[in-house]
Amino acid sequence: MSDYDLYYWSVPFRGQFVRAVLAYAGKTWTEGGDAAISKLMGGMVKDMPVPFMGPPVLIDKKADFAIAQMPAVVLYLGETLDLMPATPALRALTMKIVNDANDVIDEITVDGGREMWTKKRWQDFVPRLKKWMSLWEEIGRRHGLKADSGFVLGGEAPSIADVVTATLWSTMVDRFREIEAILEESAPMTAALTRRVAALPSLAKLAAKARQDYGDAYCGGQIEASLRKVLDA
Repeated sequence: MSDYDLYYWSVPFRGQFVRAVLAYAGKTWTEGGDAAISKLMGGMVKDMPVPFMGPPVLIDKKADFAIAQMPAVVLYLGETLDLMPATPALRALTMKIVNDANDVIDEITVDGGREMWTKKRWQDFVPRLKKWMSLWEEIGRRHGLKADSGFVLGGEAPSIADVVTATLWSTMVDRFREIEAILEESAPMTAALTRRVAALPSLAKLAAKARQDYGDAYCGGQIEASLRKVLDA
């Protein structure tokens, strides 16, 4: 019997952060699937495990507790699985990184497909994407991250912030090699951290499963098609 039920679409994208934290913590989960998500979203709010507009939704079966919204889910897992740092400052920085990751994937999909990517729109966005990358680089630099060692918030082992960081950038650059080149140029220490953390057995296994289950898919739909068109991916 699995520890959790996870409701997210059959793509990596936002749900991959939750999957990565669960995998890193050695937990098991069952995926509800697209049909079940659609049914929940189309039903009455009073019948939802937790009121939500869109997945991910996580149900902790032992605690009989459900939570939605990716940063809230990661915070819940971090707290209940003892993955959060000890100090208030580092806990706050952890959640800043989680929320920054959530903002980046919103921007990479133009607010969930509000507009489609064009060559001009992408070219105008690249400086902002580089600035996003530089945020990780500077936070890591301030906490001892180096090109070949260290973690984004210090410590002697990968933290939940490192798992989220690696999931954000590894999932993206694995599917869009042009973005990989931008990351290597703009945030080389973050790129190296991403490779190291993504190579952990639990996360490497998860990434391989995502490839097997979802192929090249990233976020799906017309917005992914437009992104692939401008990046020739």
